Amino acid sequence: MTIRVLIADDQVMIRDGLAALLSSDPEIEVIGQAGNGREAVDLARALDPDVVVMDIRMPEMDGLAATAELTGGHAHGGPDGADGADPADLRPKVLVLTTFDLDEYVYEALGAGASGFLLKDASAADLVTGVRVVAAGDALLAPSITRRLIGDFARRRRHQRPSPAATAGLTPREMDVLRLIARGLSNAEIAAELVLAEQTIKTHVGHVLTKLALRDRTQAVVFAYENGLVG
Repeated sequence: MTIRVLIADDQVMIRDGLAALLSSDPEIEVIGQAGNGREAVDLARALDPDVVVMDIRMPEMDGLAATAELTGGHAHGGPDGADGADPADLRPKVLVLTTFDLDEYVYEALGAGASGFLLKDASAADLVTGVRVVAAGDALLAPSITRRLIGDFARRRRHQRPSPAATAGLTPREMDVLRLIARGLSNAEIAAELVLAEQTIKTHVGHVLTKLALRDRTQAVVFAYENGLVG
C-alpha cells in the first residue's frame, strides 16, 4: 500500500530535498508541500495524506498548533477537528522533523498528538523508516530524545502512585502489554516477554488503545508515564 505524505516546512529547499528523499522509496508518494502550518492544515484536509512530515517553526501557524489541529490534540481544544466530523482513525499521522532538540518541543509535540519526533540531522534511511513507522500506527522518537524523555518522566513521577481509575477498563494482561509498550518494546519483543503469539499482542495493543482512547503507541507511552504505571 502506498503511503501518501504531505511535507510542511517554510524553506523551499528543505521541502524539495525531503520530497526527493521520500519519493525515492517506491511505497511512498509525496502528494503535496506546505510552507506554513495553516497551509499544512488546509492541504491535509483537502488531500487526505497518511502522514504529515511537520516542521515546528513556521509562519502564520507553527507546526505544534498545526499538529494539534490535524490530530485533535490539546492545543486545538477539541477532539474532532474544526467540523467535528473526522474520526481519529482517519486523521493523518504527524512526524515532527525539526532542527531544535528541545525538551519543550518534544513534550508539546507529543501532547499535540504527534506520532513521532526526528531531528533534521537524521539520515535519509531514518526518515523513510520514520514515515513507515508512524504510518503503521507505531511510535517513533529519536533515540537520544527517548532516553531523555523517559528519564525526565521517571524523575518527575517517581513518588506518584498509579491511578486505578485511569486504567480501570484494562485487563491484567492488557496492563502488562501497556507497561511493556512504555518500555519501548516492539510487538515481537512483547510477545517473547509474555510468551504469546505476536498476533495476540497486536490484538491486546489494539484493545489498549481503544479502551484508553489513544491514537497510537506514542500516546500510550506518555499515558503510562503520566499515570505512574512505569518509572
